[in-house]
Amino acid sequence: MQKETIAVHGGYDNKEGWGTMSVPIAQTTAYAFRDAEHAANLFALKELGPIYSRLTNPTNEVLEKRFAELEGGAAAICVASGQSAIFYAIANVAEAGDNIIISDKLYGGAVTLLAHTIKRFGITAKVFKSADASDLEELIDENTKAIFFESLSNPQIAITDVEKVVEIAQKHGVITVCDNTVATASLFNPIQWGVDIVVHSTSKYTNGQGTAIGGIVVERDGLNDFFKDSKRYYHFNTPDESYHGLVYTDLPLPCFCLRIRLALLRDIGAAQSPFNSWLLLQGLETLALRMEKVSDNTLVIAKYLEAHPKVKSVNYPGLTNSSEYAKAQKYFKDGKASGLVSFEAESYEAAKSIIDSVKLFSVVVNIGDSKSLITHPASTTHSQIPQEKLSKAGINPATVRLSIGLEDTQDLIADLEQAFA
Repeated sequence: MQKETIAVHGGYDNKEGWGTMSVPIAQTTAYAFRDAEHAANLFALKELGPIYSRLTNPTNEVLEKRFAELEGGAAAICVASGQSAIFYAIANVAEAGDNIIISDKLYGGAVTLLAHTIKRFGITAKVFKSADASDLEELIDENTKAIFFESLSNPQIAITDVEKVVEIAQKHGVITVCDNTVATASLFNPIQWGVDIVVHSTSKYTNGQGTAIGGIVVERDGLNDFFKDSKRYYHFNTPDESYHGLVYTDLPLPCFCLRIRLALLRDIGAAQSPFNSWLLLQGLETLALRMEKVSDNTLVIAKYLEAHPKVKSVNYPGLTNSSEYAKAQKYFKDGKASGLVSFEAESYEAAKSIIDSVKLFSVVVNIGDSKSLITHPASTTHSQIPQEKLSKAGINPATVRLSIGLEDTQDLIADLEQAFA
């Protein structure tokens, strides 16, 4: 099936259960077992089925199946937020003494999580240049467990050279983890380019209306074989003492998401609410339509900003003179570059004045809403990052980020024009 069809029908058969056209919300904490043996079989994985909503939930399961299909993956698992998705993806492969390699252009929350918080767990992070991955290979060592990057970065709107990163990672037997939140499964599928794990903050474009927090992890097909004899990823091919000596790669189920579910989600929690999954399913149904409209709108706004005398520079891969344009044409559907655009005003004072003067745009740190949003990254989403590192990442005090929504571009331009005045 095509993506537009999967987004509406994937993972759910309305001829089963109650026959509801809308996916039912299984608003429950636990599930009744037929008898003691049935309960024991579920816990021993001799049978598959819901046990407790921290681990599995029928509504969440529909979203997981639908998302796995959209990304071309073998399995997916819902979690409470995008940050949880990133954490689980990394914690699933790394432990004290290991290191990960992360992109030089990342969302501020990902930077603080991967460069600082997980350091307390004994996992260190190295940084590579995502534009061309020219320094990536030299950073890999025997303790490297993952290479993490964003397909389309926030707020620099830069595109990782995914093909190059995957080529180097596969050469050394290291898994790749791609955050595809901004590009979305509608415009780009990292797994088609050889990426092993895809994560999303589904709170953003998947939801599309700013009403639900969520995250998801998707794994490619074939990871069981990849992990089976790997010394680097022994967690998957040796007995798990916390689960009756279970060996994940021995099971006929995709092992990466299964291990997150049985070990990390079981012990740490951060499970997604079924009501949030239901809201996210509503958003998925219109994702393709919204991403086409949002991308077209954003290109119009980017061209307006590019021509404005009070704008020093514009970051948007859809612009033909952008350094990211060729990669947008290579990787993204029809070259569409999603809904984020950032620009450099004449000064910090000018940036602040623009933000304070808008009327139609809302000053909000979220992205991917149907309504257009504006923020100052250096003092909000990336405020915990030292200025010297911000500068290297392409963010300065005059940077303004816009998340373009579904409004008419004439109205958005009129609002920006009066804000620049």
